[in-house]
Amino acid sequence: MASDLEPGSLPAPDEDGLAHSAALVERIAREIEAAGGWLPFSRFMELALYTPGLGYYSGGSVRFGRRPEDGSDFVTAPELTPLFARTVARPVADALVGSGTRTLYEFGAGTGKLAAGLLETLDQWSIPFDRYTIVDLSGALREQQRQTIAARVPHLVDRVEWLDTLPERIEGVVIGNEVLDAMPVRLHTRAQDGWLERGVVVDAEGGTEGHAGTTSGSGTRSRFAWSDRATPLDDALLSVLDTIDADEGFVTESHEAARAFTRTLAEKLERGVILLIDYGFPEREYYHPQRVEGTLMCHYRHRAHGDPFVYPGLQDITAHVDFTGIAQAGIDAGADLLGYMTQGRFLLNSGLADTLTEFDPRETLSFLPAANAVQKLVSEAEMGELFKVIAFGKGVDPDAITAFVSGDRSHTL
Repeated sequence: MASDLEPGSLPAPDEDGLAHSAALVERIAREIEAAGGWLPFSRFMELALYTPGLGYYSGGSVRFGRRPEDGSDFVTAPELTPLFARTVARPVADALVGSGTRTLYEFGAGTGKLAAGLLETLDQWSIPFDRYTIVDLSGALREQQRQTIAARVPHLVDRVEWLDTLPERIEGVVIGNEVLDAMPVRLHTRAQDGWLERGVVVDAEGGTEGHAGTTSGSGTRSRFAWSDRATPLDDALLSVLDTIDADEGFVTESHEAARAFTRTLAEKLERGVILLIDYGFPEREYYHPQRVEGTLMCHYRHRAHGDPFVYPGLQDITAHVDFTGIAQAGIDAGADLLGYMTQGRFLLNSGLADTLTEFDPRETLSFLPAANAVQKLVSEAEMGELFKVIAFGKGVDPDAITAFVSGDRSHTL
């Protein structure tokens, strides 16, 4: 995994940002040393994203937005256009009515725009619901979510509650948009005599030649470098890895955390629907031998790159989702697989194109941005094909959610 960054190619953080990142670097370095000098990448990613007060998601660094000028790092569908939430409200309404439940749960609610849009639309449609529960680890984002919801639907704020842990039991509709991709992954690399796990070491001299992270995007030397070692692999993972016709140096990921999260959700679900939206592939496509560097990706000021050692705590670190593993986790926990399809087909089935009829094409200042956003959401060259939607249910008729009536790809999992 060679770095694709040239020294100085990323905009430098301000002094506060640099100090924030330096504090997290020291925290991670101490844990590496305490662990004997080597840390699996999954733990490094967990610390970089979720260390209380310092991680990207838990330390107030995460920024959603459309442009780097506003200090944001990436844009999600709810930030792109309110039409996304309005469209997703249709299958959510189907799920509430079809399951006979009256509670919604959202994980990783971002700025709160999806929540506000869903609340507003369900209220307009007179869909009965009692509570909207947001589960989010970020205190800073919680406040932003509260403000967004209060500004959009002030009369519904008292129905919203925030939790920082999973509820003991779930009856209702669960929504997670771009949650799975931010869960820590293990890295595996093909060696001459088998598979090794890729981990992180502290290098006082600033990294090892040929390894990512030796030079950060600011041109400074990194404290971290890659180090590969043999670690135990369970039979299920090994059977997947061994199917890859991979040359030496091939790198890929495994998704224990995302599978465990899905399994836990499905176990806690007593009645209702789980709806997860993210970018990724089925197993056969995910572990394709031509995907030689895996899918690990970092996002900083709307620049995507492959070096997780740059500005720890200030950049997002993600990996695409193996939806075959996610499907199996939900099924193993007793949930029914209700459907799996591309985001583009899901949104079109849910009436996204019809929402454009609310705009007058002659009013170009409003119509063109809306039309462009719709195109981005459904186009195969944009978010329409790469992003997928998977749904699980218990105690609900699979045909109740009309978004899955055509274009289902469950057979590819």
